[in-house]
Amino acid sequence: MPKAPGWLAVKNSFFNWDILVKTFPKLLSAFIVDLKIFLWSAPLIFVLSLCIALARNTRRPALFPLRLFGALYTDVLRSVPVILLVYLIGFGVPGLGLPRPYNSPYIWGTVALVLVYSAYVAEVIRAGIESVHSSQSSAARSLGLSQSDTMRYVVLPQAFRTQIPALMNFVIALLKDVALLSFIGPIEILRQANVYKSLMANFTPYVGAAIIFLCVTIPITRYADYLLARQRNERTT
Repeated sequence: MPKAPGWLAVKNSFFNWDILVKTFPKLLSAFIVDLKIFLWSAPLIFVLSLCIALARNTRRPALFPLRLFGALYTDVLRSVPVILLVYLIGFGVPGLGLPRPYNSPYIWGTVALVLVYSAYVAEVIRAGIESVHSSQSSAARSLGLSQSDTMRYVVLPQAFRTQIPALMNFVIALLKDVALLSFIGPIEILRQANVYKSLMANFTPYVGAAIIFLCVTIPITRYADYLLARQRNERTT
């Protein structure tokens, strides 16, 4: 690489130490915006995902419309790319001329992320529910627990325990995909890096943004691997 003819130009454009030092604090500050969006999106995704998973898991004939809605919801939203939904909602809804703050790209960008990710996470939760053996529910019902209490106290705790590594992967993906909201206006880390790139005619701010993401996501990834390994060990002992 250092012997390549264009290495010096690439080094100056992508690995300029002076520009990295100058822009890094502002990039770090912009990353706080990403974290804020992540922190209020994640609980909403979890609640909506749980509702969709429970709707898809219901076997009562009277609740068949809920089951059908859950299936349509997951099928449709998993088929649409995240960035496309961000554009459609992030530009479409504010285009209705809503007053502030209801035309905020933070609100509608969050809505887009919640809708897409809840469809994926709902399937993970549903798989966890179905992985719990039916004998567990039968034993709980024989002890006098209602169907809702059986789901709440017996099935869901076991389902979440088996699906924690998969859910952690979605946490990592969500943290990264928050950067997609930069396309509809929020000044988060990717947009801030783009601003610096334009002002300084240099790509080093993008490298700085990548470093920040690496510092946050790698520990989460390692923790997810640890949980997966611990589950594997528990099954073999």
